[in-house]
Amino acid sequence: MTKLEHIFKTDTLFKMLFDCKEFHSEFQALEVTRHTQLTDKMSLHYYELPKLPDSINKENSRELWLKLFKAETEEELANIEALEVPIMSAAVKAYRHVAASSEFRERARLWSKARHDEAQALNNARREERAKLQGVIDEQAALIAELQAQLDRK
Repeated sequence: MTKLEHIFKTDTLFKMLFDCKEFHSEFQALEVTRHTQLTDKMSLHYYELPKLPDSINKENSRELWLKLFKAETEEELANIEALEVPIMSAAVKAYRHVAASSEFRERARLWSKARHDEAQALNNARREERAKLQGVIDEQAALIAELQAQLDRK
């Protein structure tokens, strides 16, 4: 049985996950009190792309792929191609081909719109919640003022 490995890329990792300088962290399942390993066939690998070094070893395929996942500009893609690693050149070419398609551009537009709509909905929900809270505060302030006025009359 081989180890299961899966790479997740998230756009929300602007802050670092772990307080360390290494870009790669590996975790395995341990029993909580005895600290015995559950299995050596499963581990979680976290790659913090912002911590990826600028210069990478072109013999290290994991670093090459991570560099590609991190790339956000045409210049970064060109730098990967400049390493002259055939599989990476092919990957960059495939990415450009897919990114040039109208279907990809439409999906990217829809994804961007969905993120914008989600942010707008959260903003609206916060605004509505603030308005509700302000209404409650105003009601309580009016009740306190009315009670104070009643006490003053006595």
